Amino acid sequence: MITGELKNKIDGLWEIFWTGGLTNPLDVIEQITYLMFIRDLDDSDNLRAKESAMLGLPYQSVFAGEIQVGGRRIDGSQLKWSVFHDFPAGRMYSVVQEWVFPFIKNLHGDKNSAYSKYMGDAIFKLPTPLMLSKVVDSLDGIYQQMNESQIADVRGDVYEYLLSKIASAGVNGQFRTPRHIIRMMVELMDPKADDVIADIKTPRLIQFNYSSAVFVA
Repeated sequence: MITGELKNKIDGLWEIFWTGGLTNPLDVIEQITYLMFIRDLDDSDNLRAKESAMLGLPYQSVFAGEIQVGGRRIDGSQLKWSVFHDFPAGRMYSVVQEWVFPFIKNLHGDKNSAYSKYMGDAIFKLPTPLMLSKVVDSLDGIYQQMNESQIADVRGDVYEYLLSKIASAGVNGQFRTPRHIIRMMVELMDPKADDVIADIKTPRLIQFNYSSAVFVA
């Protein structure tokens, strides 16, 4: 459960959207999700680069060199969250709107992939540079708080709390299975690495990812 300073920071982020004129909860969640993906992409790329350097392995960053965005070729480093978050508000807005969002929409070459299905229609909806600057600063604060948290599944709790702000959440129930319930299910089922488990509630098969101890659809 989200409490204390982290909860206040998330409420503050939500308030930035509402006071900035973006009041549809679904739009707010959508835009936050896209921006979190952009930030996570940078963090993941930096981590993989460090790990590859330590192991002496080659690694090609997704931001390396010049990148084709629309009809222009631009320096890929400008698409990194850790770079553009220090830009002045006006320049940051132009970079995110004109370069970063088109970049993430076409990041996956397979147009039939699940990624393309959900990211292919990504639209940047923040109306002003000042609002984007505030949102970026707020998300940086939230990530810092999450990194300092002792909660094992803090990312899941944060997203659950964001989703709870959608009015229909009270009718639909929880959007994810809490971590302690997952652990109980794993202990009871005692699945092996190559097991395939049928989910009775939904007409699908779920493959068990033994290394991370979660059920993956």
